[in-house]
Amino acid sequence: MIRHGRPAATWGGEIDDPGLDPEGLAQARGARDWLMALPPSERPTRVVSSPLARCRETAQPTADALGVAVRIEPALGEIPTPATIARADRSAWLQAAFKGDWSEIRGDIDYQAWRAGIARTLTRLGHAAVFSHYVALNGAVSMLTGDERVLSFRPDHASITVFETDGRTLTLVARGAEASTAVL
Repeated sequence: MIRHGRPAATWGGEIDDPGLDPEGLAQARGARDWLMALPPSERPTRVVSSPLARCRETAQPTADALGVAVRIEPALGEIPTPATIARADRSAWLQAAFKGDWSEIRGDIDYQAWRAGIARTLTRLGHAAVFSHYVALNGAVSMLTGDERVLSFRPDHASITVFETDGRTLTLVARGAEASTAVL
């Protein structure tokens, strides 16, 4: 599971669905290079992405190298913002969520079920390069490690977190590189 490269704008900002900035595009190529350097038996055979532009753009170099289309998976999208939160308040809402546990996030969906859905989706996506988001990665990692904090680790842009699945269970093999700076 690969976190998207550095976007051209921050989450919760004025642009709803930013693509990658030049550094993010370079990070996407770096992720591709790392994945393609794996032994052929360990290389992904499919590329799956969140619907958002920053993930699709990070996924595309890997899909091109593998000669496959990017499959869009809505369950791997960004954490849903409650309908009652104004665009200008999204970053503050997420920063508050980062200070607590999954059971403490308030909104119009069940965030425990949202993160369980990410784990279920990853379980059925064996042998795939999956491009997603900071919070989605935290959801999967926290669920597998039993860490109930929303912010259980700080995956850097284009870092690669390795999971294994047999189609029934999901195991965390290695966390991706962590960012040295705070998100948001």
